[in-house]
Amino acid sequence: MKDEVIKYAESMTSDESNVLQELRAHCYAHYEDSAMLSGFFQGRVLSMLSHMIRPNVVLEIGTYLGYSALCFAEGLADKGKVITLDIQEDTNRVAREFVQKSEFADKIEFHLGFGTDIIPTLPETFDLVFIDADKPNYSTYYNLVCDKVRPGGFIIADNVLWSGKVIEDEKDENTQALYDFNQMVLADDRVENVLLSIRDGLMIVRKK
Repeated sequence: MKDEVIKYAESMTSDESNVLQELRAHCYAHYEDSAMLSGFFQGRVLSMLSHMIRPNVVLEIGTYLGYSALCFAEGLADKGKVITLDIQEDTNRVAREFVQKSEFADKIEFHLGFGTDIIPTLPETFDLVFIDADKPNYSTYYNLVCDKVRPGGFIIADNVLWSGKVIEDEKDENTQALYDFNQMVLADDRVENVLLSIRDGLMIVRKK
């Protein structure tokens, strides 16, 4: 879509919370990799999906600064929680600080370490999983969580269009990993999926 249309769509979208607004401003002011943040429009999409699903347990693989975790927390069931995993201590500390400023401080559970090590130890059944971490491990994360997602539950994967590189003939490691992931999901008869061309691409997967 044209930039003007995207701006119009954003202007017709409900506001984010003050904490999210502050966190987004902090990210853009202090981090060169600010594109990793879900951002306003995608954040509102994630929040809306969470409100629609009303999850009891959300698993997020890739915390970054906690923006998307806060978005998912907005739609939790009354006693729900978000479990979020990351390996970066510095950004994780910032995420914890902003979560403490929010109304969801007791609903977001942080784990610091490799997702491939942590996921097998989690006893919960997931209503919603968000994959937004290292791209070469997307398929690994998907396979680790799929059996832990309840029937009718959802997996959402971010960045699956990778700036459009997935349709190019020449593919680097990250692009090839995302291309393979998209193909794997499409071929998985345990699920139904739709790839939404929002921002950098959201793969929405529903477990049958």
